[in-house]
Amino acid sequence: MRAAAAADPARAIAFQGSPGANSHRAATEARPDSLPLPCFSFEDALDAVKDGRAGEAIIPIENSQHGRVADIHFLLPESGLHIVAEYFMPINHALMALGANAPGRTFEAAYSHPQALGQSRHFLRSRGIVPLSHADTAGAAAYVAERGDPAIAAIAPAIAAELYGLEIIERNVEDSPDNMTRFVILAREPLAPEALAGKPVMTTFIFEVKNIPAALYKALGGFATNGVNMTKLESYQHGTSFAASAFYADIIGAPGNPAVDRALEECAFHSKELRILGSYPQARPRG
Repeated sequence: MRAAAAADPARAIAFQGSPGANSHRAATEARPDSLPLPCFSFEDALDAVKDGRAGEAIIPIENSQHGRVADIHFLLPESGLHIVAEYFMPINHALMALGANAPGRTFEAAYSHPQALGQSRHFLRSRGIVPLSHADTAGAAAYVAERGDPAIAAIAPAIAAELYGLEIIERNVEDSPDNMTRFVILAREPLAPEALAGKPVMTTFIFEVKNIPAALYKALGGFATNGVNMTKLESYQHGTSFAASAFYADIIGAPGNPAVDRALEECAFHSKELRILGSYPQARPRG
């Protein structure tokens, strides 16, 4: 996979994880004609785009059951890349291990990415299986195959069992049937305004409010008065002062729309910093 991506980097799409991970599946579904490029970490996937080894990167940012992906609010702004698309993917996990699927078979522990473990925590607790973290889901499957211990298992996409020679013990071990992960696709250049014309559009941005009373209230007021729908707002601490919060937000619409421009201008006036991470077509309707 790396050799194919190196031969045609413009078609490569970088993802975090081993072949068979959920991000690998998302890359092939969101960009069927692309060349998936596996990377060890989210930073490596973003660096592959910055360095020209891939045209795009696909990164999970939130899950319907387990919330936002750790550190993503810091990684996306620091990358200098632009969000150009989003993709929603239903998540189905399987419990897999070495050896045959015998009735009543038990396991001491199961390895997986912390997100997958969190999404399957009730399943694991009901069977007395200890959850153990690994860098990614498919990598956990590879690790279990390498260990050669039939008492340990992995939670990963079903395709990982075939790739790494494991047996699927139980399918659909996620706790909720409507488990969904949202991914964003990033590139070095933002989408041109004409590429968004006539389409429902999302805009993602970050801002840090001033350390004064009612700063957030004032920063958000422009979205209400201009009728701009904000579909996501999450706070996080930037730096060590803990004096004022930074926020990650999604709105419906894009700069160039007068109402959006007025709302963003008012938000910026009451903020220390405001930076747009990208405007891109909606992958599914909001509201």
